[in-house]
Amino acid sequence: MDLSIVILNYKTKGLLRQCIRGVRMFNLAFQTEIIVVDNFSQDGTREMMKMEFPSIEFIETKRNLGFGSGMNAGIRVAKGKYLLLLNTDIAIFDKAIPTLFSYMESHPKVGIVGPRLVNPDGSVQLSCYRFPTFWTALWRRSPFGNLSPVRKFLRRYLMLDFDHKTSRPVDWILGACMLVRTKAIQDVGLFDERFFLYVEDTDWCRRFWESGWEVHYVSDAEIVHYHSRQSAENPGLSGVFTYATRVHIASWIKYFLKYSGRRAPHPYTTDF
Repeated sequence: MDLSIVILNYKTKGLLRQCIRGVRMFNLAFQTEIIVVDNFSQDGTREMMKMEFPSIEFIETKRNLGFGSGMNAGIRVAKGKYLLLLNTDIAIFDKAIPTLFSYMESHPKVGIVGPRLVNPDGSVQLSCYRFPTFWTALWRRSPFGNLSPVRKFLRRYLMLDFDHKTSRPVDWILGACMLVRTKAIQDVGLFDERFFLYVEDTDWCRRFWESGWEVHYVSDAEIVHYHSRQSAENPGLSGVFTYATRVHIASWIKYFLKYSGRRAPHPYTTDF
């Protein structure tokens, strides 16, 4: 098996249908399987999959496991040399998957690649970043983020000093769409399930770098991401009262406790 496409769904039955149809539109030149993991949606997803996509392997969890644990359920049964991990809010262009696949084939030291994500209007969506410091989360959610030196720091974290038009190594990429080498997963391990939602992609990419596997951003592979940052709907400290923001903050805390006293790897991204 060349490629396993693992799609994680939680109460987005319509988007899941569109995502599967989008993947199936293209006649990929390699052997592919699709695995859908439903995170206890209880919204008719099971019935829809049975009726419309009976040949696709369908895993239904007994509770909402969160992002990392849900993806792990699909990764454990995947047979592909590479795994394409997708959220349901992804629309794939015809050359995106072959481009990512070809990039991995020609870069044997790379463990994870991420595409150039764009918004529905075609504008670039930020999807690659430098590793955060303890201050990153605080400054992004406080008035201090408006100070000139802090704005410069945050621009660097968000890689706004990069035009996103060239492929290159990066610290970490957004987990909404990533192609991962199975051999590398065997070295690094699965997603850390202590993170229910958010930051698990940051943590995973860091572990890949620490294990000797590279993480790259591939600009030639373009994918639309209908992204809604729930944790950012209420910016500033007022956002702490929303569930998504509280979960995000909890994940940040777990991340920094995990890596307390350890220097983050920045193998290539310090300067351009």
